[in-house]
Amino acid sequence: MNTTASTNLIMLARMLERLDRSQVAVDPQQYLGVVEHLADTLRAAPHDAGLDAVLEGSPATAELYENLQYEHAGLCRSPLEAGLNAELEARAVIDKARRSAAQPKS
Repeated sequence: MNTTASTNLIMLARMLERLDRSQVAVDPQQYLGVVEHLADTLRAAPHDAGLDAVLEGSPATAELYENLQYEHAGLCRSPLEAGLNAELEARAVIDKARRSAAQPKS
């Protein structure tokens, strides 16, 4: 990725993070414009160490990238371990609730 493209990607990623963290209402058209421009930039970006660094530093951009790549790779940036642990915890809670509901009431 050339320097201008890298700079644009970083700038847009930072802008999206600021909009996501904003304490005041964000203009929907402005937000959409940033997301669309960032999506175009991500589509054109080579998957290299620079892109990985931007995605690591910008959760909102990483989520957008994942959504853009979903057709090809599914949840390609979501940690599998975290998802698996959440599923296991949910199953344990459901099993506990079932056992509790099955116990006779006195």
